[in-house]
Amino acid sequence: MEEHYNLIFMIVIYGMPVFLAIMGFVIGGILERSHFNSIREREQKFENYPAVPTSSIDPDRTVATANLSAASVVVSLDYFKRILAAFRNVFGGRVRSYESLLDRAKREAILRMKEQYPHANIIVNLRINTSRIGSTQGNKGLGAVEVLAIGTAVRYESQ
Repeated sequence: MEEHYNLIFMIVIYGMPVFLAIMGFVIGGILERSHFNSIREREQKFENYPAVPTSSIDPDRTVATANLSAASVVVSLDYFKRILAAFRNVFGGRVRSYESLLDRAKREAILRMKEQYPHANIIVNLRINTSRIGSTQGNKGLGAVEVLAIGTAVRYESQ
């Protein structure tokens, strides 16, 4: 009888972390795909609304309004991908999980900026800043990144 308890104890002790890691991987992947789908749908609405890093505007058109637009987003990396990224840091190379995280965050911040001024024609002087959110001591923290997008939303007068 005691052997059965030991077996159950071993399954709980060693099986639970594996189960949680697999669930984190599956659920994290589903949420990430869902977020990317949402971003793609929203980007289609603004496909004729560029955001450019240059400060030049169309000299042949009269500017009706110019508004400062800023938006930020905080995106967290799921725990399973953090573990994979830690292994990648040991051996070196591209950390694709962080690339995906930054891509989602940048695109989301730019979309939020465009959604503030949906009737503008262009966002000029686009600047994107990133910062890590978490502890600066050691590797403890949230494993999240904040992306701040700033630009000028310009609406031209109708011709």
